[in-house]
Amino acid sequence: MELNFTKMHGLGNDFVVIDAVRQRVNLSTEQIRHLADRRYGVGADQILLAETSQKPGADFRYRIFNADGGEVEQCGNGVRCLGRFLREQGLSEKSELVVETLAGDTRIQLREDGQVAVNMGPPVLSPADIPFEAEARASHYPLAVGGETHQIGAASMGNPHAVLRVRDLENAPVAHLGALIESHPRFPRRVNVGFMQVKRRDHVRLRVFERGVGETRACGTGACAAAVVGQIQGLLDQRVTVELPGGPLLIEWAGEGEPVWMTGPAVTVFEGRITLP
Repeated sequence: MELNFTKMHGLGNDFVVIDAVRQRVNLSTEQIRHLADRRYGVGADQILLAETSQKPGADFRYRIFNADGGEVEQCGNGVRCLGRFLREQGLSEKSELVVETLAGDTRIQLREDGQVAVNMGPPVLSPADIPFEAEARASHYPLAVGGETHQIGAASMGNPHAVLRVRDLENAPVAHLGALIESHPRFPRRVNVGFMQVKRRDHVRLRVFERGVGETRACGTGACAAAVVGQIQGLLDQRVTVELPGGPLLIEWAGEGEPVWMTGPAVTVFEGRITLP
């Protein structure tokens, strides 16, 4: 199979984006892994597909596959790149788009300054819906991991997130502890793990261990989840700059029942054509 693709990134969280509207695409798990492989394929954290949507009110269908081949519900940096991709490829001339995802409809705004804003919808905070095994909703949950108990916050932004507050982000055990929490049995669909250092009420630093990928340069849904958990725990204001290794995102949340807005860049790196085994 031969495919045209575009390599993009949002703050260093990188993607192979594929037009599945104008070309026939039917990728196997092994082909997705091959595309994502940084030695033998193109290399990416996730593979993104733009497809025709049959859902009323949606302009396109947006599908996300992690580097391990598993399909996931949402990707915040990816959806910004998808919006830019649809415009640059001439698939849409709209400045505001609605894309269908496994997590529901997502609204994208392409702004004149080059930034892309995304309405990520209200956060899901009920443990059963995250999903996370807990007796009741709380601002902090004790989680036994590797012989120690850590206090976490939990939320879903279309995909599940655990958020830990740390004092020293540089030396946080992101790879080790992130892997243990990702597959913790209290998260039946696994979980993305955010390590958050609060600098001020309007500024945090964040590293994210993404399920099926490992630590990435940036995670849009992780930034949203961190801002939400920080507000719930009384640490943060409604408008927060989340500083990730790849750069900053602006996250805004007006509180319970309101959508989370994420604003940041989306960059095209190159276009190519690949023959898949």
